[in-house]
Amino acid sequence: MIGVYDFCGHYEWTFDWMQKHYGKEYLHRYFDECIHQDAQTHAKKLIVEKGFEGMEEYWGHTLVDEGAKYTTRSSEDYFRIDMHDCPSKGFLIRNGLEQHEDYCDHCMGWIGPLMEDAGFSISHEHNHRGQCWWVYHRKGEETPSVAIESDENDVKTKANWNTEETPIDSFFQANQITDKA
Repeated sequence: MIGVYDFCGHYEWTFDWMQKHYGKEYLHRYFDECIHQDAQTHAKKLIVEKGFEGMEEYWGHTLVDEGAKYTTRSSEDYFRIDMHDCPSKGFLIRNGLEQHEDYCDHCMGWIGPLMEDAGFSISHEHNHRGQCWWVYHRKGEETPSVAIESDENDVKTKANWNTEETPIDSFFQANQITDKA
């Protein structure tokens, strides 16, 4: 069995190989069908059944188990995650294993369709350096302004959030990888 960090390297290499050999649409289908619809059914069950509470339950243990450096906040209208140091992307960067043009897209590729099935939309940005933020809110409603306002835990306030080397990918009121702004 390979360890979690080795898995990240293989996962990332596989994304690159799939895209080069079969195209982006194929890779996007993989994110949805193999991750969302197969590997993450436990996350979907929690979120469909419990909504924001299910999100807190799922990411509360998953991000801790993965060793992420993150913060969350929530209300009855949204759930927000600020990822200050993604352990898998950080591992890839530290070990020079960046093969695929946008490893971070796989998260939106499986989380977006899952949230759509559960009745939620997403506002999200990532900077390709292991930092991102996510706001989940009910589909058909505007993203709550309080959810996107800065506070002391907002990853966007970090000095290395937006530099020339860190282009920002944005999704607003989104549920598909192709919804990138």
